[in-house]
Amino acid sequence: MASKKKAENKENEEIKEEVSEETQAEETQTEEPEVQEADDFKDKYLRILAEFDNYKKRTQKEKGEIYDFTLCEFVSKILPVYDNLKLALTHETKDEALKTGVELTLKQFDSVFEAMGVSEIEALGKTFDPGLHNAVMHIDDEAYGEKEIVEVFQSGYKMKDKVIRYSMVKVAN
Repeated sequence: MASKKKAENKENEEIKEEVSEETQAEETQTEEPEVQEADDFKDKYLRILAEFDNYKKRTQKEKGEIYDFTLCEFVSKILPVYDNLKLALTHETKDEALKTGVELTLKQFDSVFEAMGVSEIEALGKTFDPGLHNAVMHIDDEAYGEKEIVEVFQSGYKMKDKVIRYSMVKVAN
């Protein structure tokens, strides 16, 4: 009888193990879709977060480009006024107050241009560079070097590395 009970106990234990394994398998199967769904949501969240971060960076870059473009446009529109003030100083005048006023105005222009990163393109005596200069005249003169700029008709300006207006120059040889 004892051996029967042992056999029954063994069978009961095996049945219990099978039932518990089946129960665990069912629980795992019911948990898997929930875990998978949570992982999917997490993945979507991370993708959206990365996409939004890229959007912020892209719009910040675009804002900077628009600002620089607008600034260049403004400076290009105001350069003829600046040129005229410089030209006014070359003419003789008896009115010293007028001359002083024009000089002060030019100094203000210079300080504003400097603050904006606008600088005059050096041309006279330099080698011609089509990326900075616009050759409007050419002379053959052995006194000057190859492609040397001998006269500047209109000064050119650049803001940072972007040319706003090319220098109009006369080039030798």
